[in-house]
Amino acid sequence: MKTSLSMARTAIWAVALFAAPLAQGQAPKPIEWHPWSDEVFAQAAREHKYVLLDLEAVWCHWCHVMDQTTYRDAAVRKLMGKSYIAVKVDQDSRPDISNRYEDFGWPATVIFNPNGGEIVKRQGYLPPIQMASILQAVIDDPTPGPSVEAEKTITYATNPYFPAALVSKVNQEFAKQYDVEGKGWAFGHKYLDADSVEYANILARNGDKLEAQRVRDTLVAAKKLLDPVWGGAYQYSTGGNWDEPHYEKLLYIQAQTMRAYAQSYAQWHSQEYLDAAQNVHRYVHTFLTSPEGAFYVSQDADLVEGKHGGTYFALSDAKRRALGIPRVDKNLYARENGWMIRSLCALYAATGDSSVLQEAEKSAHWAIDHRSLPGGGFRHGEHDAAGPFLGDSLAMGQALLALYEATADRDWLKRAEGARRFISANFALASSPGFGTSKTSTDHAYQPHPERDENVAVARFANLLYQYTGDAGDPDTSKRAMRYLATPEVAVGWLSAPVLLAESQFTQPAVHITVVGPKQDASAKLLFATALKSGPLYKRLEWWDRSEGALPRNDIEYPALPKPAAFLCTASACSSPITDPQVLQKKLGL
Repeated sequence: MKTSLSMARTAIWAVALFAAPLAQGQAPKPIEWHPWSDEVFAQAAREHKYVLLDLEAVWCHWCHVMDQTTYRDAAVRKLMGKSYIAVKVDQDSRPDISNRYEDFGWPATVIFNPNGGEIVKRQGYLPPIQMASILQAVIDDPTPGPSVEAEKTITYATNPYFPAALVSKVNQEFAKQYDVEGKGWAFGHKYLDADSVEYANILARNGDKLEAQRVRDTLVAAKKLLDPVWGGAYQYSTGGNWDEPHYEKLLYIQAQTMRAYAQSYAQWHSQEYLDAAQNVHRYVHTFLTSPEGAFYVSQDADLVEGKHGGTYFALSDAKRRALGIPRVDKNLYARENGWMIRSLCALYAATGDSSVLQEAEKSAHWAIDHRSLPGGGFRHGEHDAAGPFLGDSLAMGQALLALYEATADRDWLKRAEGARRFISANFALASSPGFGTSKTSTDHAYQPHPERDENVAVARFANLLYQYTGDAGDPDTSKRAMRYLATPEVAVGWLSAPVLLAESQFTQPAVHITVVGPKQDASAKLLFATALKSGPLYKRLEWWDRSEGALPRNDIEYPALPKPAAFLCTASACSSPITDPQVLQKKLGL
């Protein structure tokens, strides 16, 4: 690629060449977009062209702007038609490609040579003149530019347990990641990170007053991202404050926000936290729920593509509807449904609202009926272009386990274990510890890598599953993911809370609460609901109805009693029977 000086000269040349309108009748054809496949690279080789990937999101404002300006520009079209094969991918539809380029945000622009080697990787909106300059520069000199860095060699940890010094380092990073002035675990873009809230809540529960204040300040500040009219959470705010939202509403953001506020309400009993969780729930139920009870992917930020939505979202319900409703992406992905099911279970645990649980169960049954794969896993969409992807089986596995915790229905636990086994059988990487995003590579030139957040989730899911099942495969799965996370280059990253949650849960058993009594007994139901709401976030909560036979992990003997009772157990002892829900709540620390 060109040096900075020659790049500048190329830019000037591009402006001079392409600023003037083309002669009448010579307007270049619109760009022909192709789906991602190995065939586009074969075509590029045959035609001596390059491959340009436009990795977009259908809800993304700047992606719309780029479509309407950059890719309609005559100069860009002329260069693309002459020397490029154009590929457009919706990142929600391809988790493997999305995870590969997640650091570049959307839109991401990547240019490849015919062999699949990367030449240029650019983040965000590229105006027409800049894009034309880049396209011409690659034609002039197709060697990789400064945006393409050589992969660093990493020596992965051989032990799944973090050294004490590494735990200390990651905790120090967590403390530095809090924006004291702006509130929240982020600088620049402000958003509510559910894992950071969860970890801070755990520290607060254990007596950390500073983290208690930080998490409560953050929860109040983040309410500015809630739509007061329709409900729901905007994706994030720019400008280093909470007052400049980007108006897209992703299901992932709704799930994160609902879970954070629901768990916080259960811990702090603050009505404003419950109001926030229910604000999001109302929006999801109204706008992102399909007639079948499954959940859609997102709602666009723009009513008119490319036009900023600030004026629109300042309107009342009636005035918005008079203008129209921003597009909803009605794809139904297993991964997104798993995220929402888990969050609905958190809201149900905090409130006891049976209608919320029914929504979660309806979505889970839909996913099982329409997205399940042989062997216990889940596919992404109805017709996957690639896959299977780790994220779908992982999110659904977590959701199924959350449903078991919420209901004590053993079928959910059985299905969760099936998802874990599918993950172990299909996504373990031969070249490194941890699990890869996809069973197959995105293309022949790319070596798959583990993704940090996914491996955190695998470690936590498999570890918690083991608390319930005692299946030896569960800790094996968790250990493989933890070996990846215990690698310093991975552990010390942004954000720290997910890794700290995985490490702390991997090294200690969950708080074990068992309710013994018939599932139709009102007293047993009340004890179970109390434990579900008042117990810590990391818990093993079981309900033993003797008529169902032994518990899945039958490691403790409970006495026969004349009426239902709850027990709090450690590895070596259990409490006396607790028959009063208020006493149980007090013993659980709330």
